[in-house]
Amino acid sequence: MSKVFYKAFAVSLIIFLTVNLIFAQDREIVTSDSAMVVSAHPLASEIGLDVLQKGGNAVDAAIAVQFALSVVYPRAGNIGGGGFMVVRTDTANYALDFREKAPVLATSDMFLDGNGNVRPLSSTHGHLASGVPGTVDGMIRAYERFGSLPWEDLIQPAIDLAINGFPLTEREAQKLNQNVDQILRINTVKPDFLKQNYYQTGDTIRFDELGLTLTRILNNKRDGFYEGETARLIMEEMKRGGGIINRIDLENYQSVWRDPYSFWYKNYKVITMPPPSSGGVALHQLFQIMERYPIGEWGFHDPLTVHLMIEAERRVFADRAAYLGDPDFVDVPAEILVDSVYLDGRMENFDTLKATPSGLIYAGEMPEESTETTHFSIVDKWGNAVAVTTTLNGNYGSKVVVGGAGFFLNNEMDDFSVKVGEKNMFGLVGGSANVIEPEKRMLSSMTPTILEKDSSLYMVLGSPGGPTIITTVFQTILNVIEFEMNMQQAVEAGRFHHQWKPDQVYMEIEAFDDELVEQLRSMGHKFKMRREIGSVDAILIRDDGKLEGGADPRGDDTAKGY
Repeated sequence: MSKVFYKAFAVSLIIFLTVNLIFAQDREIVTSDSAMVVSAHPLASEIGLDVLQKGGNAVDAAIAVQFALSVVYPRAGNIGGGGFMVVRTDTANYALDFREKAPVLATSDMFLDGNGNVRPLSSTHGHLASGVPGTVDGMIRAYERFGSLPWEDLIQPAIDLAINGFPLTEREAQKLNQNVDQILRINTVKPDFLKQNYYQTGDTIRFDELGLTLTRILNNKRDGFYEGETARLIMEEMKRGGGIINRIDLENYQSVWRDPYSFWYKNYKVITMPPPSSGGVALHQLFQIMERYPIGEWGFHDPLTVHLMIEAERRVFADRAAYLGDPDFVDVPAEILVDSVYLDGRMENFDTLKATPSGLIYAGEMPEESTETTHFSIVDKWGNAVAVTTTLNGNYGSKVVVGGAGFFLNNEMDDFSVKVGEKNMFGLVGGSANVIEPEKRMLSSMTPTILEKDSSLYMVLGSPGGPTIITTVFQTILNVIEFEMNMQQAVEAGRFHHQWKPDQVYMEIEAFDDELVEQLRSMGHKFKMRREIGSVDAILIRDDGKLEGGADPRGDDTAKGY
């Protein structure tokens, strides 16, 4: 094996061994009186706060943070990917779908070989793995509806960071070092920002070509990305690398305003994303199940509480695989999936004393009639709230940087069912509702979420993490509502995840004590350790009216307010 492999392995081992120390250091609780931004990078949070202090609203700040993250957090922040935005105002709630789409030349078998088998890495690495980017169109749609400050005030800070450069955090230097060889191998043109092969904490990095791309977006908005020079550079990159995104894809891409997916958990109203996000329906199912049991009395990480949550997650993810997809292409039976009678049937074989093997769990029978990401949460002085989850899918997406344009393309095609019944990069099994079709949006787990309590804004949150997004948001909400944690405690608490298949509980290191692990093992649960699950950025509105931030110590996440 190469020296590079051993070097990367050593870095990963060090992170693995020290992660408990990182999590054990409780962060200081950040509070503010008027407004707050919580994002994955301190520089992005600072830019968002500056926009709020200049009189911008929460959507203005969200746009500025999105573009800033495309520079300072390029492994997930993006203009070459997509995502979802949930907006709450005093008068209405909104959901913006700027998820990527399959190119018009995409086919259901595009990642299969002549024998019908999935070609390794074909849907995760390289040009063919990319869906049509939606982020830029989404930010422009959001601005057209809610923007109040001049457009240039929201884009220029990101341009300044790209051209002037900024210091790498320890985590971002490590991530770049772990991926630089793949990036160089996959790209047809060496990315302009890779001036060296090894980076250290504090090294200054510049993204000159990305700065020029952002300047075209500043000057021409949508046409600065989907047409003109940037579109030409994307087409040239596709031609060099054998990709299939073409001009028609770019010209025709449109983000979509959808009705938010809303439901009640006790006296809390939960406002989140509808399909093609699976998060809203899955959260609704999970909370419907939890409401039947006194988990607050059982307690946080009580064996029975954890056992119930695992069993609920197991069944909900089985339904996700079978029934959820792009509502523009398939009928998503959401009302049935969350019906109390249906859920009674799903939990009928729940045993309080032992685990149900996933091999005995199937998608529920329907009556006749479907991992690198980032999230940020914002509240402005008027009480408007925005939750945005945005992604390239894997770390640095497809690893492809558009030559001359300086930004990474996503590898979202892997979020489709590349082959029905086969697992994707996150181990999720795909169903027929999510097969590849031209111009279809791939199913997502992104779950930007806003909660109300007694008709007032209560919580804003979300997380990266592929399928673990849903369970991370679920557990963080329960930590506050049922287990009476403050926002920072709820974010820092150890997490676990079950997604039906494979039949194992993913658990953060030392999330459970040894006694709890043994109790759960005696029930039949199998465990696989994970260094970390999710990275929540959240805001809680306390009873005294103050805003309380929850910035996850699993990353460089930072809460800033005034």
